[in-house]
Amino acid sequence: MKTKVISVLKRIVAYFLVLVGLSILIFVIVRIMPGDTARMALGPRAPEAAVEALREEMHLNDSYIVQYGYWISGILQGDFGDSIVTRRPVAEDISSYLPATLELAIITAMLVIVFGIMLGVVSTKYSGKWLDGIIRTLSYFGICAPAFLWAVLAMLLFAYVIPVLPISGRLSAGFSPPDTITGMYTVDFLLQGNFAGFWDALKHLILPAVSLSFAGISQAARITRSSMVENLDKPYAYAERAYGIPENKILRKYLLKPSLNSTISVMALDIAGIFGGAFLVEQIFGYPGLANYGLTAMLNKDVFAISAVVMVLGVIVIIFNLIADLVIRALDPRVRLAEK
Repeated sequence: MKTKVISVLKRIVAYFLVLVGLSILIFVIVRIMPGDTARMALGPRAPEAAVEALREEMHLNDSYIVQYGYWISGILQGDFGDSIVTRRPVAEDISSYLPATLELAIITAMLVIVFGIMLGVVSTKYSGKWLDGIIRTLSYFGICAPAFLWAVLAMLLFAYVIPVLPISGRLSAGFSPPDTITGMYTVDFLLQGNFAGFWDALKHLILPAVSLSFAGISQAARITRSSMVENLDKPYAYAERAYGIPENKILRKYLLKPSLNSTISVMALDIAGIFGGAFLVEQIFGYPGLANYGLTAMLNKDVFAISAVVMVLGVIVIIFNLIADLVIRALDPRVRLAEK
C-alpha cells in the first residue's frame, strides 16, 4: 500500500512539473506573438492614452517575469483575466464552453475504447484473412488522414447526400437547453427525464465525435492486434489450446488483458489528442465548445483566453494520462512488482 501511494505521488509531482513547464511555455509564446494586445483590445481608433492605460492595467509594460508572476497568481485564485473578444472574465467563458468540449471528448473516447479494442480482437481472430486485411487497410487511412478531413467529408455526406444527422450546433431549433446541472446536454437531459432532448443532443454529437475518433480507433485496433498476435505464440497460449479451451475464450479471457498495456498507453495519448483535433472539428461543425472558443481567441490574439484554454486543456490531458497509468498498474502485475 505504501509503495502504491509513493508511486502515485511521484507521478503527481512529475505531472505538476510538466504543468509548470507548460505554463511558462505558453506564457512566453503568447507574449512574443506579434501585435499590440492593448491596441487590439481597444481597436485601431482608440486614443493612445487609453491604450497606454490598458497596458498598465494588464501589466504589459512590466518585465516578462513580473507579468508571469501576476498571471500565475491570478490563475491560482481562479482569475484568468478578461477576454478581449467577449468582454467577460475568461473564467466565466471557460465554465460556459468547457462542458460542451468535455461531452464531445467523452463520447469520442468511448468510441475509441470500444471500437478500437473490438476491431483489434476481430483482426487477431481472423489474422491473415481477408477481414484482417480490410481492418488493417482502413486503419492506415484512419491514422494518416487528419480529423478535420473526416469532418469535412462527413459534413458533405450528411448535408447533401444523406441528410439524416444534424451538421451544426448542439441542439435543433425546436429544443431549448436543459437546466444546467453539469453543462453537458446529454447528461442534463437524462437527469431531467427529457429523452427527446437527450436524443437530439446525442445526434448533434455523432458527426464531430466520429470524425475525432477515427485516428484513435485505428491506432488502438492496430496496437491491440499486434500485441495479441505476439502473445498468441507465448507458451501459456499453447497450453490453453492443449487443454481444449475454445479459441474465442482464449482471445477474450487470456490474451486480451495482457495485450492491453500498450493499447491503453496509446489510447491515453489519442484521447488527449482529441482536444487538439477539436479546434478545427468544432469550428467546422459550428460546435460551441472550448476548442472553438480557443481558436477564436488565437485569431484575435486574446492573450488571457489563449493562455487559459491551453492551461485547462493541459490539466485535462494530465488527468487522462494519470488515469491511464493507474489502469495499466491495475491490469499488469509486472508493473506493480517492478515498483517494489
